[in-house]
Amino acid sequence: MAVSSAFVGCPKLETLLNHHTLSSSLSSSSSSSVSQTTLGLNGVRSLPRNNRTRRGLIQRARCELDSAASNAAIISALEQLKNSAADRYTKERSSIVVIGLSIHTAPVEMREKLAIPEAEWPRAIAELCGLNHIEEAAVLSTCNRMEIYVLALSQHRGVKEVTEWMSKTSGIPVSEICQHRFLLYNKDATQHIFEVSAGLDSLVLGEGQILAQVKQVVKVGQGVNGFGWNISGLFKHAITVGKRVRTETNIASGGVSVSSAAVELALMKLPQSSQASARMCVIGAGKMGKLVIKHLMAKGCAKVVVVNRSEERVSAIREEMPGIEIIYRPLDEMLACAAEADVVFTSTASETPLFLKEHVENLPQACPEVGGLRLFVDISVPRNVGSCVGEVETARVYNVDDLKEVVAANKEDRLRKAMEAQTIITEESTQFEAWRDSLETVPTIKKLRAYAERIRVAELEKCMSKMGDDLNKKTTRAVDDLSRGIVNRFLHGPMQHLRCDGSDSRTLSETLENMHALNRMYGLEKDILEEKIKAMVGQQQQQK
Repeated sequence: MAVSSAFVGCPKLETLLNHHTLSSSLSSSSSSSVSQTTLGLNGVRSLPRNNRTRRGLIQRARCELDSAASNAAIISALEQLKNSAADRYTKERSSIVVIGLSIHTAPVEMREKLAIPEAEWPRAIAELCGLNHIEEAAVLSTCNRMEIYVLALSQHRGVKEVTEWMSKTSGIPVSEICQHRFLLYNKDATQHIFEVSAGLDSLVLGEGQILAQVKQVVKVGQGVNGFGWNISGLFKHAITVGKRVRTETNIASGGVSVSSAAVELALMKLPQSSQASARMCVIGAGKMGKLVIKHLMAKGCAKVVVVNRSEERVSAIREEMPGIEIIYRPLDEMLACAAEADVVFTSTASETPLFLKEHVENLPQACPEVGGLRLFVDISVPRNVGSCVGEVETARVYNVDDLKEVVAANKEDRLRKAMEAQTIITEESTQFEAWRDSLETVPTIKKLRAYAERIRVAELEKCMSKMGDDLNKKTTRAVDDLSRGIVNRFLHGPMQHLRCDGSDSRTLSETLENMHALNRMYGLEKDILEEKIKAMVGQQQQQK
C-alpha cells in the first residue's frame, strides 16, 4: 500500500505515515497468500478418497479461510489507522509546549551546560523545527532559566524529541534532564511565559531584565524560519503582559534585579564597618555589570574598578554615573585587579571560567578590615568563577543560586504584589487563547471564499458565452458586479458565524462547530490539509 501522493515531499508526514504503510503491506502479502491457497482448494475437482486425509484438508481450508477473514479485518484496521494518521497530525490543533529548567528546578551546574548564547538561537530554532513533531520553536536562555517553547504535532513525541535534542547539545543524560525539567502544555504554557515576562517567576520578584530578554527573543526570531505564527504571537503577547503588569501594579518598585540582589548579598557578607571602604571590582561592562555599578553607587560606594575588553562601554557608563569614580582596566589585567579587590563581581558572556583555583590561590589576602576573605559574586551563566575557587581558604564564591538568601526577605509583600499581577495575567491569558482559537477558522474562511469564487467565475463564463460577444464593457461589468454581490451576500451569514472574539466560551464552541460543519458540507478539509502539507514542505525546503 503506497502512501498517498498528497503526502509525498513532506518528510515529517512521510515519516509518520510510512510505518503504518509498511505494516499494511506486510499484512496484505499474508492475505494474498491465504487467498491463493483458498482458491487453489476451491479449484480441486476431486478430493482424496481417504476420509482422514479429506477431513484434514477440509479442516485446514476452514482454518485458512478463518485466518483470511481475520487478516482482512486487520488490514481494514490498519488502513483506517493509516488514513487517520493524516487527521491526527494535521486536522487536530497542535499544542504549545514548554520544556524548561530554571533556578527553581535545576542547579546552576546543569543550567550552564544547557545555556544557549543569543547568537545561537536561530540555529537552535532551525534544529528544533527539523525534528519530526516540531513545527515552531523559540529559545529563552538566561542566567536563571533555559526554556524551549515549541508548537508540537504530538505532545508526547514532541517532548521526547526536544529532550533528546537538549541532551545531545549539552552532553547531559536524558534521565538527568528529566529529573530537573518541567513540562507545561497549552494554557499552562501560556500562563507560565506571561508570569515569566511579568517577573513573577524570577528569583527577584518584578525584576525588569527578564522583560528585556523576552523582547530579545522576538527581535532575534524575526525572519527566522520556525519562529512561527503561534510562538511569535505568544511571545509578543507576553511582552504586552509584562508591560501592563509593571504599569498597573507596583511590582517593580525599588528597581529590583539580579544585579541589585548581588550587591545586597555582597554587603550582607561584609562586616558592616567595612562596607563603605571595601574595594570593589566589576568584570564585564554589559547590562548586568552596568546595573551592579549603579546599585553599588546607590549603596554609597565611591570607587569601582571595571575590567572590560574595550574602554568604550566603560566610558559611556562613566558619563551616565558621575556620582561614582569608575576606573577602567583591560581584560589582560583582570588577575591584577582581582588581587587588589575585596569583592569581585563577574558578569561576562564567557562560556569558560575566568577564575579557577590556580588563578586565585596565589592572590594576596583581602584587607584585614573585611576579614581577609575575598568575595567572588558570580551572576553569569555559564559561570565565570569555577566552583573549585571555593576550595581556596581565603576566597568565598557565590553564584545566582545563592541570591535566594536575599530574596527571602519581605515575602508577604512579594505575595501581595504577585496576586495583583495574577489578575492581569488571567485576563490576558483568556485573550491570547481566544486569538489562538480564532486562527482555527482562518483556513476555512479562505477556502470557502475560494470555493465560492471558483463557482462564480465558472457560472459567469457560461452566462457570458450564452449572451454572445456583442456585450459592451458596461454590461459586462454590471453582470460581473451582480455575481460578486450575490456571492458576498450568500457568504455573509457563514462568515459571521466563523468569526468570534473569544469573550464567550459558548460562542467560541459554536464557532468551531460551524467551521467543522462547513468543512464537511463543502469538502474543504482536503484542501486545508493540502495547504498545511505545502506549508510544511515549503518551510523544510527553506531550512535546507
